[in-house]
Amino acid sequence: MSAVATATRPSAKAGRGGGSLSWLALPALLFFVAFGVIPLIGVLVLSFTQWDGLGEIHLAGFDSWRAVLSDPGLPHALWITFLVMAASWAVQTPASILMGVFLAGHQRYRAILSVLYFIPLLLSSAALAITFKALLDPNFGLGAGLQIPLLVQDWLGDPVLAFSVVIFVVSWQFIPFHSLIYQGGVRQIPRSMYEAAELDGAGRVRRFFSITLPQLKYTIITSSTLMVVGSLTFFDLIFVLTAGGPGDATRVLALDMYKRGFQANLMGPASAIAVILVLVGLVLALLLRRLGGRDSTHSQLEGA
Repeated sequence: MSAVATATRPSAKAGRGGGSLSWLALPALLFFVAFGVIPLIGVLVLSFTQWDGLGEIHLAGFDSWRAVLSDPGLPHALWITFLVMAASWAVQTPASILMGVFLAGHQRYRAILSVLYFIPLLLSSAALAITFKALLDPNFGLGAGLQIPLLVQDWLGDPVLAFSVVIFVVSWQFIPFHSLIYQGGVRQIPRSMYEAAELDGAGRVRRFFSITLPQLKYTIITSSTLMVVGSLTFFDLIFVLTAGGPGDATRVLALDMYKRGFQANLMGPASAIAVILVLVGLVLALLLRRLGGRDSTHSQLEGA
């Protein structure tokens, strides 16, 4: 009986010590409530009001929601948002994985390449949009300067080309960030797994598809969640690069929210769209979390 009591004493002390450490999360919790929960509640309240951004705020019930949900432009903006989301994910994920695997090697110039690849992420999205807009100008851009007919296109005047340019610029900017995530994931894979595969005669391609990709399961889910949720907030780059055009070819939901709120001075409908964005992002994040299986915090070395 005394042995059982002795065995249970350390766990009780550990429980009391672990409970005291929970106070360390209080500053982060307060910060999240102040800058996350409270603004979100404020936006939700504004979605039931009528306000031009300057005058008095008047309660309008569900008028803003009815105006937004009955607007035929909402499904189109939502469709373009999902297209941007899917296309950017399809471009960024394979490129980020390949680059991350390459940078996880032991090349002497790996550190220099890591710094160079990370530079696009340090630049402002608005600055990148201005730069690419100048480079793609059919009259004074890169194609006209180098006299390359293939580059002399109406890149931002054609709906398909404009959409492709947006995907290219977005991917060019954010691939370095996700490459670092995959680089860290690859370095967590035990070297012994690759050595065993080499003894079995597996080549580089076979080791990549049989070891690297399966062991990066949770890393892929984490990276994909950041891509998907982040694509819902694409605004500044698209606003400067195409302004949602030509027509509404690149008018995503975040840009629609800005135009309603700050150009049409309809803060109620704009707030309703903001709430829709939050709900869509929450649903997508939860779906991707379910793909992680029983425990999203489980080690990616499950099969090691």
